[in-house]
Amino acid sequence: MNRFLKNSTVTTRFFLNPLWISIVLAVLHSFSYPGGSQAFEGSDLAVSMVPPEGEAANYWPAWRGPSMQGLVSGSGYPEKWSDTENVVWRVPVPGRGHSSPIIWGDRLFLTTAAEDGSRRSVLCYNRSDGSLLWETAVPGSPAEQVHQKNSYASSSPTTDGERIYAYFGSAGLIALDFEGKVIWHIDFGSINLYHGPGGSPLLYRDRIILFQDQISFGPGAAANSGFIVAIDKDTGRELWRKSREPKPGWGSPVAVQVDDHVEIIVSSSRNIEAYDPLTGEMIWNCRGNTMEVIPMPVVGHGMVYCSSGRAGPTLAVRPGGKGDVTSSHVVWSTPKGSPFVPSPLLLGEYIYTINDMASIAACHHAKTGELIGQIRLGEPRREGFSASPVAVEGKIFFINDDGEAFVVNPAPDFNLSHINSIGERMLASPALVDGKWYFRTDSHLICIGKE
Repeated sequence: MNRFLKNSTVTTRFFLNPLWISIVLAVLHSFSYPGGSQAFEGSDLAVSMVPPEGEAANYWPAWRGPSMQGLVSGSGYPEKWSDTENVVWRVPVPGRGHSSPIIWGDRLFLTTAAEDGSRRSVLCYNRSDGSLLWETAVPGSPAEQVHQKNSYASSSPTTDGERIYAYFGSAGLIALDFEGKVIWHIDFGSINLYHGPGGSPLLYRDRIILFQDQISFGPGAAANSGFIVAIDKDTGRELWRKSREPKPGWGSPVAVQVDDHVEIIVSSSRNIEAYDPLTGEMIWNCRGNTMEVIPMPVVGHGMVYCSSGRAGPTLAVRPGGKGDVTSSHVVWSTPKGSPFVPSPLLLGEYIYTINDMASIAACHHAKTGELIGQIRLGEPRREGFSASPVAVEGKIFFINDDGEAFVVNPAPDFNLSHINSIGERMLASPALVDGKWYFRTDSHLICIGKE
């Protein structure tokens, strides 16, 4: 039997803006597209995230960790903290940014930018004591228009243990060695997206894969097409590039192993698409997303799970198809309630999401989409969560923008255990290595570990 919210009345405030009509139509569309009401078991396809190579599994080499799904291995991580309890060190971070830390060995890497976007850079810290080892600036570029919840350093970098790869929108993509020396830099030109860029690059074998959707609104706005591109990680040479139709999107691609081949999955406005990583050719597409999509897909049980923006649907799609698979490969979908910004979390037999438009966490059965329960996390608040959840030692951690971490027992219990507070505003997702949490707040980098 489903457990429902103790207080089921949630007052939702809608703010009229030029996108409102499109958003409403997209949400209504999610109720009626072909296949959207089906609920059947996934196929027997072997589907998984492409595992990290070499030592990457021992560290936190990219946003959402080595699994790229927010799943933390190992033990010894503190379950409780405050602004003083279990704080190993706290150091100031210059500039402003919402990117997450990445970690390799004793190095922690972070991106940051001046408030006006005039300077953007990569920072390197010693993770044992938080000392700043070096800072390398990216060649300058005109600042884009960004939303108040975005920044000029919102894309998280990635590393292969030899180089750091960081994306800065109009300031391009840069590769640095571990001493901060620039290996190569690519300028993609001016990025025109009304809230600014925000997606993170994907390291897949010998290449960096990045997709950037673009669109402008208002009088005289240009219909800029987006792109998905593969870059040789050693030389910066462009391996392939494909145009994408003009539309908004802030997501990050993932590499998914589907039986004997790999698909690059992109979840963005209106559509989910799969690309061939070697050629860039589109393999399949699936309709059903709303117009504004930020969450990164997660993978398991023979399916790819994609959450749609502004409390739209979550779709469970079987990969491995060809062409338009909307009517054939959607296993289940929710009508609404998905995250706008945070990505979903798949743990065991269940998938967890946070509706950041109303501060409500939900749990669904991953194979069927059955709603297991919902929990209100704090006061109802529009766009109150930005960090993506993580699963650590059998607990799920949802962190809101005020730095409050809601510690949840997973299904079948699915209830709130307790709340931690770091005491600072925080929009970035954490990094976790060797029993330590690494938080990036608005002004500090904080290490949490057992005293």
